[in-house]
Amino acid sequence: MADLKSMKGVSEKDRKLIEEAESLLGAEPTSMGFIKNIFWGNLREDLLFPYPDVIGKERPGEVAECDQLLATLETYLKTEHPSIQIDQEQETPRWVIDRLFEMGVLGMTIPKEHGGLGMGITSYNRVLELIGKYCGSTAVIVSAHQSIGCKAVMLFGTDEQKSRWLPKLAREWLSAFCLSEPNVGCDAGGQETHCEVSEDGSHYILNGEKKWATSGALSGMFTVMAKQKLEGGKEKVTALVCTPDMDGIDIFQKNRSKCGIRGTWQARIRFTDVKVPKENLLHKEGKGLNVALTCLNYGRCTLSAGMLGGAKRAMDQAIKWSQTRHQFQRPLSDFELVRQKVARMGAYTYAMDAVLYATTGFLDRHDEDIMVETAVCKTFCSEYGYRVVNDAVQIMGGESYMTENEVERIFRDSRINLIVEGANEVMQSFVFAYGGKQLAESMLAVQDAVGWNSDEGFGKNLGRIAKNMTRGPVIKAATPLGIELFLGIRRKAPKLNSVHESLRPVGERLCRWIQQHSYEFKQASKRYREAIVHRQAVQARIADSAILLHAWACTLSRLDREIREGHEGPEFERNKAAAMHFFDIAELEIQRLVRRELYVNADDTMLSTAESMLSHNESLANEDFIIPERSPVAQGTGRNPNQDAIKQFPGDRYGGTPYVPSHQSEA
Repeated sequence: MADLKSMKGVSEKDRKLIEEAESLLGAEPTSMGFIKNIFWGNLREDLLFPYPDVIGKERPGEVAECDQLLATLETYLKTEHPSIQIDQEQETPRWVIDRLFEMGVLGMTIPKEHGGLGMGITSYNRVLELIGKYCGSTAVIVSAHQSIGCKAVMLFGTDEQKSRWLPKLAREWLSAFCLSEPNVGCDAGGQETHCEVSEDGSHYILNGEKKWATSGALSGMFTVMAKQKLEGGKEKVTALVCTPDMDGIDIFQKNRSKCGIRGTWQARIRFTDVKVPKENLLHKEGKGLNVALTCLNYGRCTLSAGMLGGAKRAMDQAIKWSQTRHQFQRPLSDFELVRQKVARMGAYTYAMDAVLYATTGFLDRHDEDIMVETAVCKTFCSEYGYRVVNDAVQIMGGESYMTENEVERIFRDSRINLIVEGANEVMQSFVFAYGGKQLAESMLAVQDAVGWNSDEGFGKNLGRIAKNMTRGPVIKAATPLGIELFLGIRRKAPKLNSVHESLRPVGERLCRWIQQHSYEFKQASKRYREAIVHRQAVQARIADSAILLHAWACTLSRLDREIREGHEGPEFERNKAAAMHFFDIAELEIQRLVRRELYVNADDTMLSTAESMLSHNESLANEDFIIPERSPVAQGTGRNPNQDAIKQFPGDRYGGTPYVPSHQSEA
């Protein structure tokens, strides 16, 4: 297979970026997942039809157990949980965390033999969705603990490590995931925290600083990512487990006041010559990013579940408001532009639900190639969930801005989801690059075999092309590709055979757009050649097309299941109408992206305007602006923000005493 790094004309900077990305992702899975097949123009209906539901089919007892937990949890959330207090006071009382442990919520996915409930990913996300309806902060605390905090031990820990830590994590300890740093956000491989093996080989010596560690000041265990120099001098990331009582660990900032999810505490932690026992190594040396990226697959789902819960709550509130608020002697719901928002909210939430639980089905089924699918789940649910909440705010008008009506809190809590667990812009480039990587490499191999190389002489080109055109595999790959690229004749659209007869027209539309998506990916690759590596606006259009096609397929499969199971009544009619509206919305959006904006866009003036804006901003004095604290070009030159009126959170050296919130200790 050809190597993307070898593409002619790729800059050294882009070549290094591709190399680092390949190193992070590791070897390609042996079989391609649903979205990678979309890039090839294929529809792997066996992966999505029927709708994946491992828990419901194989563990029906768990469904009943989860239903019971949800009923208990919702009673607590409705009658006791201090959502407004948590937001206003910017901290979650310890008694809330203790209640969540008592109910089993914070140990849901931990195996029963270690004190947890042993539930699957789908059940866990059902709980996160419910919590997200009532309190975004609590949803994040639960998600950070189980999806990324202790998930690393569950997936990569030895039997001894699991026996040592999981019982505590199931019943009393929160856990924190220490990946981000002052200079490390989406660039997970850029760790500046370092570890090295001690001279006697008994422990690691850990030095560095971590930022944004959710619940770090409250946690009994940290999973820490650090660079380690391995044999041969190459540096790779290693995952270590630390506990806050280790000498050299300083939680020097418990939290900062922020816009949303105000009841979560993101700690800053400094590690100074911390001695971490060798038995605290997770997985293998140099495999830390594999640990981190695997855990993020789960975190991206639970983020989506919390967002889905918040979106549904805001939607239901806004619809009720539209029916009971009168203006001009009519309810708001009589007006077509309000109805447009109501329909759009219904379409988006049904599709989000379908995407989320299809993805948890993939995870419960242990599908091999799901990294693109989890990235798409996060991107779709965060973007379209935020749109739902925004529509709800607009429908409720000024009252939506009032704190006691709670939509205002959902609005603030939702915004972070477009940033964390991989900013959506990074996810778009990832979906494009990793989703289309194998197809791009196949196209490059054909180009290398039979394409004209301007660096070679006439005779050498002719000899290479003539030789390769006699090889069967080359002809088999090159002929349909050439017909598609140079004659514009698309390959045959895939078929969807497993859908209910009443939905076949929708399935046929989906198949035609999968055909078109693959064609446009190939044409864009031909048009931009090596420049496609940095043309992110182009990448985003193609990625968004893939995201919408996947959402369309998930929604179709979900509706197909409801029809086959004989659902009926007002709720089913609502779901069916919402799904059909989503198919229309998705089709219009895909058409705009790949039929129009790939060819007619404002990219040239965008790029020139951006250049002018950036040049002008260079002339503005740094001291008037906030500058990144570890900027490699301007560190220390910005202004210090005035925090006099902002609530400050003390930092302290952990002394082994469980954290008690201030209002409890005062009482």
